[in-house]
Amino acid sequence: MRTSRHVVERMISGTGVGIDGSNPWDIRVKDERFYSRVLKDGSLGLGESYMEGWWECDRIDELVCRLMKADIKGKLRGDIKAVLFYLTARIFNLQSLARSGIVAKRHYDIGNDLFLSFLDSNNQYSCAYFDGTDDLEEAQEKKLDLICRKLDLKPGDRLLDIGCGWGGLARYAAERRGCEVTAVNISDEQIKYAREACRDLSVEVVKKDYRRIEGSYDKIVSVGMFEHVGVKNYRTFMRVVRRSLKEKGIFLLHTIGANVSGINRDPWINRYIFPNGMLPSIAQIAKAAEGLFVIEDLHNMGPHYDKTLMCWNERFQAAWQRLSQKYDETFKRMWEFYLLSCAGVFRARHTQVWQIVMTRIGAEQPRCRFAR
Repeated sequence: MRTSRHVVERMISGTGVGIDGSNPWDIRVKDERFYSRVLKDGSLGLGESYMEGWWECDRIDELVCRLMKADIKGKLRGDIKAVLFYLTARIFNLQSLARSGIVAKRHYDIGNDLFLSFLDSNNQYSCAYFDGTDDLEEAQEKKLDLICRKLDLKPGDRLLDIGCGWGGLARYAAERRGCEVTAVNISDEQIKYAREACRDLSVEVVKKDYRRIEGSYDKIVSVGMFEHVGVKNYRTFMRVVRRSLKEKGIFLLHTIGANVSGINRDPWINRYIFPNGMLPSIAQIAKAAEGLFVIEDLHNMGPHYDKTLMCWNERFQAAWQRLSQKYDETFKRMWEFYLLSCAGVFRARHTQVWQIVMTRIGAEQPRCRFAR
């Protein structure tokens, strides 16, 4: 009779990952319940058992990368929760106006002390652009500059920032490009910080769901927010942008994306990090934009997110002594599993980051030519 351990070992054979081996990406099991937990709950059980201290690994990023490349997720039997989430998402709008604040309360409002401990000085909680540099600070500024160049931002432009985070891009556009920025968000903690960070600039930070946006803008940008929109609302999102963008305007969408169209998310990420999140595919984005926009440029920055996440984890670990006065050890293990496992997913090329530039149908192609 095969034990749970034998089943798990057989499943991971050929991946280069071992149990209690000497490689930094090998799993060191501390509690024998780990095996049945993973077989029962799949990726959810893998993450939860790490949070509970049932196993250790020196390189979670490389462990996850190897498992993803071998499609180990497809071999796990614990996908019933993912199936239930899929069916629920098919029936209900998990990102409706009434439910849109859930992710803000459970993730973005955790505490600015946590996020600002590992982000750069512009507080960019999205993929950096490591173009000729290994430094996170410089890479995030290069990302901001790249966005501004793709949007061809000019002094006096009215810029709409949908999902502005802590206001770093809004501040950068106002200071460096002389723009008048309207930034919308639904996270109370982020809004409070962004208003203070931009108080001496031509930036208005508004608490508003994207569906209630009004006004007309020369340029529109959305960075790291579309992942919370949901497939049932993609078309609505694009229609809001279309009605808000001036005839000759430019829209830049920066989003994490999936290689394959779907509506479900990893069960562990959904429960502990981004509730009700969904990663769009290129096909889903294109369908939502069809008849509304011309797609002018698509830039895949996925490999840069691997490096971004590794930098964030390094900074998080360095800040932990201070953070430990507020957050417990289980939270620490949850957060490092989140950062490192996501790095592994991007390294395996299972997930991408796209910057997509769009214009209204009939408008001239922007002259910036999306230099990068």
